[in-house]
Amino acid sequence: MVSIVDNDQLRERVRRERIVAILRGTDVDATVVAARTLIEAGIGTVEIALTLKDAGEAIRQLVADAPAGALVGAGTVLTEADVDHAVDAGAQFIVTPTLAPSVGYAIGQRLGVLPGVYTPTEIHRGMEMGAAAVKLFPASALGPGFVKAVRDPLPDARILPVGGVTVESIGDYLGAGAFGFGIGGPLVGDAARPGGDLAALASRAAAFRAALEAAEPGAVSP
Repeated sequence: MVSIVDNDQLRERVRRERIVAILRGTDVDATVVAARTLIEAGIGTVEIALTLKDAGEAIRQLVADAPAGALVGAGTVLTEADVDHAVDAGAQFIVTPTLAPSVGYAIGQRLGVLPGVYTPTEIHRGMEMGAAAVKLFPASALGPGFVKAVRDPLPDARILPVGGVTVESIGDYLGAGAFGFGIGGPLVGDAARPGGDLAALASRAAAFRAALEAAEPGAVSP
């Protein structure tokens, strides 16, 4: 049986691996195959968004045969019922787009959570609540300079830029103090849709890992 991870465990996982892959697919089978491809390519922490119809089934299929060490979470988790649904399906952590009611509920259940935030106030609030880290979304509207500016007065803030993070910008975000990244479209592309290009997905995964290694030597070493 797959076990959930708490916020301490999730924090350590993100600190070690840096990248959480975001799969917002349109098809269960394609999403599962894309997630497996990412795991095989070395991106071992993946999030399946609940916006996918039958996302619970995708999570169940993935965790049923995911290799040891893979970590599977649910994204776009907004309500307490969403948390319960995700965990029942086998999700080991959750991700939210906002400081939704799901956040406090998950923390109360000792379930690891990466809550969505946008302002310094929300960043501070998410960290105070006990989240593993906070998901800065959409980061593309703010950029690395915002991360650096917030971490000047809040040096312990663990910020994961999400939204528009690219191979080219990952080094700038790390230099600004980003704790990790949630990466969707620039990494996944069309792979979570029927007929998606899995070879291109594996290539992009390798490129992101290489960019991370170049910016932070040793970050992706076993």
